[in-house]
Amino acid sequence: MNEVKIYYEKDADLSWIKDKKVGIVGFGSQGHAHALNLKDSGIKVSVGLRKSSQSWDIVKKLGIEPMEVDDLAQWADIIMILIPDEEQPAIYKEKISKHLTKGKYLAFAHGFNIHFKQIVPPDYVNVFMVAPKGPGKLVRDEFTKGRGVPALLALYQDYSKDTKDVALAYAKGIGATRAGVIETTFKDETETDLFGEQSVLCGGLTSLMRAGFETLVEAGYPPELAYFECIHEMKLIVDLIYEGGFKMMRKFISNTAKYGDLTRGPRVIDENTKKRMKEILEEIKSGKFAKEWILENSAGRPVFYSLLREWDNTKAEEVGEKLRKMMPWLKKD
Repeated sequence: MNEVKIYYEKDADLSWIKDKKVGIVGFGSQGHAHALNLKDSGIKVSVGLRKSSQSWDIVKKLGIEPMEVDDLAQWADIIMILIPDEEQPAIYKEKISKHLTKGKYLAFAHGFNIHFKQIVPPDYVNVFMVAPKGPGKLVRDEFTKGRGVPALLALYQDYSKDTKDVALAYAKGIGATRAGVIETTFKDETETDLFGEQSVLCGGLTSLMRAGFETLVEAGYPPELAYFECIHEMKLIVDLIYEGGFKMMRKFISNTAKYGDLTRGPRVIDENTKKRMKEILEEIKSGKFAKEWILENSAGRPVFYSLLREWDNTKAEEVGEKLRKMMPWLKKD
């Protein structure tokens, strides 16, 4: 296993993009953070939107001139695509590809469409990825505090032989080199990201919480207690792990909880679980999952919406909605 390379402020030079025009396609979670951070770093930046978008006037008020995506793609030297994965291929084909002249830079914050060839750039453009490992709000907030959020960096095409310098400069412009930028590949970023979402962070975690809740309710315990013990308190544990790893989490729970954790946890998540995780990883690596998701989108997402409705109508969601009304501090100002 090769040791990863990590780049910091000293390794990146903003001058590589100071004379370039950067176009950000989209103004969602990542889009707003990238655009504002680059602007504050002295980079000439614009945001690509539909003129009918609610974000159009917001972008103008923030001191950035928005453009239609077609115009942005023609204007920009670096085009960073920050709209949802499933929307990218159509926007690329209809509004971006025709403006990719020799030596331009096409950038992403996730490798899905490049790795699975839903977007196939011409060989005379440069393609890189800068992917912050945190939501856009955190990327923006940390930047304004003089800090940064770590990011991943990958190169896919290096036509101009300076793509890494440009990518590092971009990472510096959004504040990532303040924390550290880890070099990877589009393949590794895409496959590990999908695996983490499906097996642990989203799929694995929500299914584990739901199974625990249903086990207690089916055994006759009040659903309110089941919700608190198997769902609500998950945040307390995850926050401790987020801050200091498993060691810190175990430092702050009782010895009873710790013993149960160490002796019963492996009975729930055992070798059979890992076997199924490996199967999921193989589906990602082979492209089976990508093909399934692409077909699901082309069919109007019938399975996707059906499963969402099923989850929305679970007892856990019903009980959680009632209990959250008892906790006004959960609502964001």
